[in-house]
Amino acid sequence: MQAVVHKTRVVLEMIKFEHSIFALPLALTGALLAVRGQGLSSSVLVAKFFWIIVAMVAARSAAMAFNRVVDADIDAKNPRTSMRAIPAGQVSRSFTWGFIVFWSIVFVAAAAMLNPLCLALSPVALAVVCGYSYAKRFTAFAHLILGLALGIAPLAAWIAIRGSFDWPITLLAAAVMLWVGGFDIIYACQDLEFDRQQGLHSMPAALGAARALMLSRLMHVAMVGLLLWLWSLSGLGWVGLAGVAVTAALLGWEHSLVSADDFSKVDAAFFQVNGIVGVLFFVFWAADMGVRGF
Repeated sequence: MQAVVHKTRVVLEMIKFEHSIFALPLALTGALLAVRGQGLSSSVLVAKFFWIIVAMVAARSAAMAFNRVVDADIDAKNPRTSMRAIPAGQVSRSFTWGFIVFWSIVFVAAAAMLNPLCLALSPVALAVVCGYSYAKRFTAFAHLILGLALGIAPLAAWIAIRGSFDWPITLLAAAVMLWVGGFDIIYACQDLEFDRQQGLHSMPAALGAARALMLSRLMHVAMVGLLLWLWSLSGLGWVGLAGVAVTAALLGWEHSLVSADDFSKVDAAFFQVNGIVGVLFFVFWAADMGVRGF
């Protein structure tokens, strides 16, 4: 049992379990938007939000562990990633597969607790979040596929609350896709030469660092535009608008930390700023919706 606990801790560190915070606040924002006007009781809301959080964390845990297994041989060749748990021999592939199966079952169970449509769509969601791991083997648009994997979170949360699909929530899903794709391009700039040597596809490898960073900036500008569009449709006030402004300012700060010839602060740009973006956006929009009533 002690060995299992130790290996589980290693896998949780390997998949950066704490980084569930990146997309979780946006998923909860989608859930709050879906709640408005539904007249749901507090007990139903608590249960819904609990299972949404469980599903979100489970899906991300399964997908990240799947990525580490699929990329283990590539990681072993890359000096930046060679000390990850699997290539470093800290945990076996078989144990990691067991971890993936466990969290996949938890995800499907959580989806079943939400509503029949969530359960029916759960295999599709798993296919999307895990399928991303193969994308860089054949397309430079792998960053957007990763963005899609996280972008479906607010859409899934909406369906979890309402049991149906409505088009305005796709604006938030698309915004998350562009946000994640944009910061993944920044992160991928570290591996530009390695990707080219190994025949892997990425925007930095295809375009060079400078043009890839420009594309990342454009994606984040488009993200802010989509958030403004959603804000106008949602009937929120100045607090929600301030949330969009804070998001734009943080993204600007993120891009100021990196340049085509200096990626020394990429960890701060990737891990710190993006965690703050999601949390603050959720806080501002939740506060606005709280003031106006659900």
